[in-house]
Amino acid sequence: MTNEAQAIADTRRWLERAVIGLNLCPFAKAVHVKAQIHWAAYLPAGEDGLVDTLLAEAAALVACEAAVRDTTLLIAPNTLPDFLDFNDFAVRAERLLARAGYDGVLQLATFHPQFQFGGTEVDDIGNATNRAPYPTLHLLREESVSRAVEAFPEAEEIFERNIETLEKLGAKGWAALDTGPGAATP
Repeated sequence: MTNEAQAIADTRRWLERAVIGLNLCPFAKAVHVKAQIHWAAYLPAGEDGLVDTLLAEAAALVACEAAVRDTTLLIAPNTLPDFLDFNDFAVRAERLLARAGYDGVLQLATFHPQFQFGGTEVDDIGNATNRAPYPTLHLLREESVSRAVEAFPEAEEIFERNIETLEKLGAKGWAALDTGPGAATP
């Protein structure tokens, strides 16, 4: 079982090497440098308490000023190892967040070690844009996303640029980033 320190260290390493290092998300560096990312871990093997933890993290995020906590990464290293199960969970979680009043306030982005976009093959390098060391639920403030998109005039081109970056890097280059579980030691 992965502990909290390991889960956060591995996910931070992935963020720094892949997301920021490859500029997969041009908005990530600023919140990371300003220490505005809240790192949280859900450690049980079962998903029973994950929704409650996600809702608690959403409430905590909204209760903070964006300058203090702009986004939250909730890492679930020991649960939902199957991507399809995780994807189903994410759909339910989005509905529950909306019912809890976070529609238009927070967005949920998802990352998983086996992430696969619809219509792609498992080994398609483009899937790496959403592959993290562990199942991860990313809570983002809608207003922060809107500000970031306004500041980045070609935001709709990010995905295409990411695919180009990953295709140039290739599977061996992605593996060389060493962003998998256990890569970082706390």
